[in-house]
Amino acid sequence: MRLVVPAEVSPSALEGWRQDAPLVDFSGETMGTTWRIRLAAPPALDRAALLGAVKARLEAILAQMSHWRPDSVLGAFNRAAPGTWTVLPGDFAQVMQAALAIAERSGGAFDPTIGALVNLWGYGPEPATELPPDAGTLARAHAAAGFARLAFEPDTRRLRQPGGLHLDFSGIAKGFAVDALGAVLHAHGCRHGLVEIGGELLGLGFRPDCDPWWVDLETPTDEAPPLRVALHQAAVATSGDYVRGRHTIDPRTARPVEHAMAVSVLHGSAMMADGWATALSVLAPPAMARLALDEKLQVRALVRTDSGIREWISPALAALLVDETAPA
Repeated sequence: MRLVVPAEVSPSALEGWRQDAPLVDFSGETMGTTWRIRLAAPPALDRAALLGAVKARLEAILAQMSHWRPDSVLGAFNRAAPGTWTVLPGDFAQVMQAALAIAERSGGAFDPTIGALVNLWGYGPEPATELPPDAGTLARAHAAAGFARLAFEPDTRRLRQPGGLHLDFSGIAKGFAVDALGAVLHAHGCRHGLVEIGGELLGLGFRPDCDPWWVDLETPTDEAPPLRVALHQAAVATSGDYVRGRHTIDPRTARPVEHAMAVSVLHGSAMMADGWATALSVLAPPAMARLALDEKLQVRALVRTDSGIREWISPALAALLVDETAPA
């Protein structure tokens, strides 16, 4: 088994660690998928209060950024008249700023403005009327998209609707929600746990046995060996077509991505891991490798080639890779 282990362990991560801490699980549904928390419970944990806080936090995020809810802030922005400025809530503004940064740095491989294209391909809240979409309809939706059409003022949190542009945060919002739940745990005195929403994960502190939170990267093929990660004060997100089919849309071509089976990114932030995994899965392997190198990202990618599935591991991740079967 190949393992990814952190280069160093933060002494502060041991705060509140107890060998006798019971493992406690919480779970539920959100964002069209499931959420799960496993934590090493601190003494006198109020489980009902924690569960209530988790549900309230998720509801607040959905009320701001769900593209499935017409009454969300995002839904209202998508319907706004051309030239309308919206003052965004704090969470929405944080995700917007991160999304635009990744869009710029990825050359548009990630773009939060392709909601209309997602709908046309049958992966959004509006049912597709024709698959594949009519070329003319697709071209018009493509022309209306584009993050460069947005005007965003981070200081005032104002965002301008240029007209006909539909936001879709499905490539980054789950990661943000994972980080948000990690903050909820901290607020309730829980320093050690594992948070997951739809396969995006965040590991905090240690297990009661002082092991890290071990997770296996998605490896939906026998053509690549498994890879297990010690998720210590870090997050991992995976993008690809191994579960939902080819649902990732290339913002530059307006068409589904065909080569990316599974692209995993490790990062200190689940939101950034999520966004970068989406961006990298859009890029062809050579461009993916260049961007990962430029951004010093920890990446494991499984991509389709004419000769089969190829695995690529970025140098930043390879530096953390060990083989537990190797002699000492």
